[in-house]
Amino acid sequence: MQDLQPSEPALARLLDALGDAPLSGTARAVLQSRYLRRNRRREVCETPSELFERVARHVCEAEPPQAREEARQMFSALMRAGLFLPNSPTLMNAGLPRGQLAACFVLPVEDSIEEIFEAVKSMALVQKTGGGTGFSFGRLRPRGDPVSTTGGTASGPVAFLEVFDAASESIRQGGRRRGASMGVLEVHHPDILEFIGAKANRRRLTNFNLSVGLTEELMAALGAGGSLALRYPSHGETRSELEASRVFRLLARSAWQTGEPGVLFLDRMEADNPTPELGLLETTNPCGELPLLPYESCNLGSVNLARFASGGSVDWPALASAVRWGVRMLDDVIDTTSFPLPKIAEATARTRKIGLGVMGFADLLIHLHIPYDSPRALDVAQEVMSFVRRASREASEELARRRGPFPAYEGSRSAARGEPPRRNATTNTVAPTGTISILAGCSPGIEPIFAPVLRRRMLDGQQAVEVHPLLAKELERLARKPGLDPKELLGRMAEAGHARVEGVPEELARLFVTAHQVKPSHHVKVQAAFHRHTDNSVSKTVNLPASSSPEDVEEIFCLAHELGCKGITVYRDASREDQVLSRATQQAPGGAGPQTDVSCQCCHA
Repeated sequence: MQDLQPSEPALARLLDALGDAPLSGTARAVLQSRYLRRNRRREVCETPSELFERVARHVCEAEPPQAREEARQMFSALMRAGLFLPNSPTLMNAGLPRGQLAACFVLPVEDSIEEIFEAVKSMALVQKTGGGTGFSFGRLRPRGDPVSTTGGTASGPVAFLEVFDAASESIRQGGRRRGASMGVLEVHHPDILEFIGAKANRRRLTNFNLSVGLTEELMAALGAGGSLALRYPSHGETRSELEASRVFRLLARSAWQTGEPGVLFLDRMEADNPTPELGLLETTNPCGELPLLPYESCNLGSVNLARFASGGSVDWPALASAVRWGVRMLDDVIDTTSFPLPKIAEATARTRKIGLGVMGFADLLIHLHIPYDSPRALDVAQEVMSFVRRASREASEELARRRGPFPAYEGSRSAARGEPPRRNATTNTVAPTGTISILAGCSPGIEPIFAPVLRRRMLDGQQAVEVHPLLAKELERLARKPGLDPKELLGRMAEAGHARVEGVPEELARLFVTAHQVKPSHHVKVQAAFHRHTDNSVSKTVNLPASSSPEDVEEIFCLAHELGCKGITVYRDASREDQVLSRATQQAPGGAGPQTDVSCQCCHA
């Protein structure tokens, strides 16, 4: 067990040794297109260092006057060095008028026309600031149900999903991209089959990720060959039944065909609800890693594990300090954001949830000379995340002693267990970090590398070909050996999409194992290893080869449930045309991406 005591000298030494993180060409392009401030002529008028200084200066205003300068310096230094970055809305909006800094929101959808369109309005107000929204449509009556007030029949959840999607399409978040949302329907809803197939048409619901909320009741019925009860949303009476295996097969086949829906294990989520007295967890943010109560929001940030690799190990004291400062910064974000709705401000203030996570896990393993698909990688996953969780909780306890615990603490599960008061009801989340990992120059979230040489599709349609920076260093080393041509080896790897080509040492090929070379079961095991030590949830894609079958997807869903995951997403290679990543030599993009064509502005991007 690693020592949790943060060592400020250790962090200071690391910051001094690293200096400012180098920015790749892709990172500079992303900064210019989405983050750096522009003048009235739409010209960039801010440097990357000035961006980080703007964010630090704004967020530190939540600190006591005597502590602000130290906090400003540390927040800025952590971001410039690529050790820690907050979510995109914080980077974009901090220091701007009415800056909304949170990433993730959940909004309730109740069963009346007035309440449905109130939710659409709330979504618009959130998304225009860069936030992502999550909805449970389980309270809406099923399609065809009588409506007593009009004498007509109900449209059902999927029809109203279209309304929300159309509104999102019209919203440009801060003028930089469209909105993104998560739509969830519990498996017991009478319209569940329609929901499962809602995105069979790839041009439909393009602003939504969809997930089916699975229950322990369903999983038990599946194991026993039983039936699934379909219940009326308002009073829970069973309307009809379906064969549980039939629903599960249809769900898996749809995910195999399109990457959607994903699944959420609702009972597992609720078991970790820190404040059950305030309500049930019924849905998540767009990428699935943040279960929230109605009107709650959360801001995210990630430490770059790769930057803490030192001499074949991890600089644990420096990591503890970075986590401590990251928690402090995220807590300050709550008090310096301008929330889009009073109800969101009130709900957020009650629990003060934050989501500190990690990125650069695959790069850390490469630094440690540990293949991603090895048993040792699972040990490192648990060791790192358990350390981050304990360090973040201790930091939150320290803040509670100074500033007071979150207001709902007395009725929380934490209080019932006799745990020390914390400033934040949750402290950890593992987000996809799609774009902030580009800025930090590391692998995204906890994913393996996609390819040693890849083609990246940017949000503005541009494409960039990238060589993994650690691979480039290894090729420089190989260049000193007679008879080896690094340029030729790179070409072979670009063509193959992986490093296991003639001329590349087996040890190196194993170290740069790609997402599609990792067995699906190992993907799930990595996610489960992080899940065990995460307050909220974990975003990860289980990449499948194009030759996979729907039965393979069924096995993955069952394994995720068995290992205690709160949700799971699969993506079968070449099952979608418009992908974020592809091999460098592929003309039509086909590869790993989020579970839909939504590149979420809030946490993924």
